[in-house]
Amino acid sequence: MTREAPDVVCFGAAHWDVIARRAAEACGPDTPGRVERRPGGVALNVARALAAAGRRVALAAPLGDDEAGRRLISALSEDGIETEGLLVRGGAPTGSYVAIERADGELLAAVADTAALEALAAAELPLDRFAEARAWFLETNLPVAVIAALAARPSRPALVADAVSPAKAPKLRPVLDRLETLYCNRAEAEAICATGFTAAEPAARALLGLGVARAVVTDGPRAATDAGPRGVTTLRPEAGALRSVTGAGDALLAAHLAATLAGSTPEAALATGLAAARRQAAESSPST
Repeated sequence: MTREAPDVVCFGAAHWDVIARRAAEACGPDTPGRVERRPGGVALNVARALAAAGRRVALAAPLGDDEAGRRLISALSEDGIETEGLLVRGGAPTGSYVAIERADGELLAAVADTAALEALAAAELPLDRFAEARAWFLETNLPVAVIAALAARPSRPALVADAVSPAKAPKLRPVLDRLETLYCNRAEAEAICATGFTAAEPAARALLGLGVARAVVTDGPRAATDAGPRGVTTLRPEAGALRSVTGAGDALLAAHLAATLAGSTPEAALATGLAAARRQAAESSPST
C-alpha cells in the first residue's frame, strides 16, 4: 500500500532542548531553579505542532548515531511524525540547545550545538520521496547551500521559510522571490531588508517588495501583520503575563500554516497563530 504524501515536509534542526529557569528570588552566577529536557529544534517544533493540529507531516533532519538520536526518533514516531526523512549519521552527536531564562520567562542566554546540521549536504536529503507534499518548510539553521538547493528544486511544492534569528535571516536574501510564505519577526525583517522599521506592517510590505509572495511578521507584544495576495491584515496579540518565550514563534508559525492549509482567511490564520503563540508562552514551564 502506497503511503499518502505528507501535507508538509519540515527541513532543518532536530535536537534536544535543555531549558533552565532561575528561581524568582535567585541572583548571581550559581542559582536554584527548574530544568526541563525536551525535543527541540525549529523544524522539529513546527513538525510536532503541525502533527498535533492533524496535518500529515514528515521531518527531514540529521541526527547523530547515538542514544540521544534514537530516543528522539522514538519520541517523534509517538507524535505521529513521519521519520523516514531523518538522516542518522556518525561523526557528530545529535544536537542540543541549552537556554537559560529568568523567572519571568525572558531569555538570558542560549548555546546551540548543531554540528550535524551544519555539515548537512543537499545531496543527502531524500527530496524525490517528498515531491508530492503540499508544502516544504525550511528554516535558516540550514546551511546556505541546502537552502539554495531546496529553492532551486524543479517542480517542488510551495516553499515556506522561517527566518529564525536576525543573524541567520540574511541567508534567505537569494531566495526571497521563490518563497510562498516567509515567517519572521520585525528584527529579522530588518536584517533581511537592511533597514529599520517602526512596526510589523511596514516590514511585511517591504518584504513583499523584495519578491516574497506572503510575509507574516510579528513584533513581540505589538501588532503582527500577514501581507500577501489577499491583502494586508494586522492584529494585536492578547496582552498578559507570559511564562516563557521559548517555542512561541514556532507555535505561531505551525498554527498559521495549518490554518492556511485548511483554507482559513489571512485574518483567521493570523488570529489562530497569535493564539497558539500565546498559549505556548503562557503554559511553558520548566520542571524538575
